[in-house]
Amino acid sequence: MGAHSFSAPSELQKLLGERLKRLRLDRNLDQRTTAEKAAISERALRNLESGQGSTVETLLRVLKALDYLQGLDMLAPEISVNPLDLLRQSKAPQRARRVSKSARKI
Repeated sequence: MGAHSFSAPSELQKLLGERLKRLRLDRNLDQRTTAEKAAISERALRNLESGQGSTVETLLRVLKALDYLQGLDMLAPEISVNPLDLLRQSKAPQRARRVSKSARKI
């Protein structure tokens, strides 16, 4: 999706739907079976796959039904470094300071 990072949300929904459809077909599952496994309606699955809009819950249910929960790690990876901890660390100097005249005499 790197090349699509600045696409319109509707285009990204369509791309995500196409990828989910390919994943479903790679698993050799039809829409009815996948919808039943995900406990959603076939219409909800068709909407998701066509990029017509869907809920996060539907997306999660489909990922689970397709046995692809590792997809969540790609969508929202767990942060290994706390950004606030980075802010609290003292910053390395960006440039040298001028030595004062009194410090030079010592």
